[in-house]
Order: sequence, then structure tokens, then C-alpha cells
Amino acid sequence: MNGKAYLEFLNHIGENKPNDFINEDEKCPFCDRSNLTNIIDEKGPFILLKNKYPTLKNTLQLVIIESYDCKVCMADYDAEYIYKLIKFGVKHWLDMEKNDEYKSVIFYKNHGLNSGGSLKHPHMQIIGLKDIDYRNMLNDEYFEGIEVYKNEQCLVNLSNKPISGFSEFNIIIDDDLSGLRDLSNYLKKIVHFILNNFPYKCDSFNLFFYHWKNKIICKVMPRFVTSPLLLGYQIKQYPSNSSHIVYKLKDMYFQ
Repeated sequence: MNGKAYLEFLNHIGENKPNDFINEDEKCPFCDRSNLTNIIDEKGPFILLKNKYPTLKNTLQLVIIESYDCKVCMADYDAEYIYKLIKFGVKHWLDMEKNDEYKSVIFYKNHGLNSGGSLKHPHMQIIGLKDIDYRNMLNDEYFEGIEVYKNEQCLVNLSNKPISGFSEFNIIIDDDLSGLRDLSNYLKKIVHFILNNFPYKCDSFNLFFYHWKNKIICKVMPRFVTSPLLLGYQIKQYPSNSSHIVYKLKDMYFQ
């Protein structure tokens, strides 16, 4: 790791954010499309708009609404739907990267109670960071691991030196985006595996996208309660059954 980064969280904004994980009676703002504001782009069910609650100082926070349906999950999307969604999101992320106002731009997704999200409605986020280059915190080893699948356009592996610990799946393509359909297809498979057939019961995950050394990388991370060793000491762990996880994933989804 080459550096440290801190963002100031604006509590006076954050305390007003809706959270339907905590309050089940909370009305979902993403379902009420007629009242959405600051829309930047719209394509069928996909909407890119400015985050109504920009809690991070010195950033531009955008949201991608993925679906009309509040209860649908990424694992349920058909192959064409998830491809169009990822294409929509990656396009706007990479376009925003070209803006010199930002040192870097991050693109990610929360799903489930343990993912750090506040709304159940499927959505992704793009954040332009004015003072931080996230790539300064990366190492090549974070994207290396046990091979799950490989073809000419795409590599899928399970990290043996994960960023945060335990199981992290990497889907890697060239940044000419020729492998984007493969990335989308394998992303759907891994998300379905995590939520339905993972060795440990899991209902939450994160996606993190990286533009790193002429590659586009999507890291798919099952989420549980965070390890105290990571929180308190930055000590990371990896599972002793990584080979079994890879075997099970390959056997069920990559035959």
C-alpha cells in the first residue's frame, strides 16, 4: 500500500438520508421516479443522477438506479440486461475519469445489510474524488489469485492476497472493453453463487471497479461482519478453503 486516504463525512447531510434497512416503513425514493431530480442520463430502466445526499466533502456523488423493481437482485438479471447495465455504468465512469477536476473516480455497488448501503433498491454509485487518487492504495497482488476461468478476453480468479480479507473474486478484462460482455456474464454467475451457494450463508456483497494498468477489474466481495483484526490492526485474512470455493464455483457455474 502506497498511501492513506481520508474523506470528510458530512454528518448534517448524512443524518437526513433515508435508510430502509433500519426503517422498513421508509418510502423508497428510487421507486418514485416522477419526483427524481438532477437526472444526467436515462436509458430504459437505468437512470444516472446526482446523489440527493452528498455526504462526502470534495467529491461529486452520482447514483445509477438499476431497475424499476425495488426488490429485484443483480443475480436475477438476464444476460442482456446485466450487460446493458454494466455498459451504461462503465461508460459514465470512464467518461467522468477524463474530467481533470477529479484525481480519480470510483465506481461501486452495495447490496444487502452488511454491504454499507442504506437503500434496498438496486443501485450503483460513481464518485469523483477531487483530492484522492485511489490507485495510490493499490497493489498488483490484490488482483492475483487462484484461477477460476480464463479465455482470450477475460480472467476470473479468487484473490490469495485480498484487499480486505477472506474471499474476493476478480473479473479482469482489457480497458478497450472488448471483454465487457464476458465480465457482465461472469459477474452475474459470481453474485448468484455468493447469495445462493457460497460455503457460508451470505446475503450481502459489494462490487468495486478499478481502472488499473490498462485493465478494467471488477472485484466481487461477499460481505459479513467485518473482522476486528482488520478494523483494529489492518491484519487481513484469507480462507484456508479457497481451493474448495474455487472448485465449487467452477463446478456449478463454469462448466
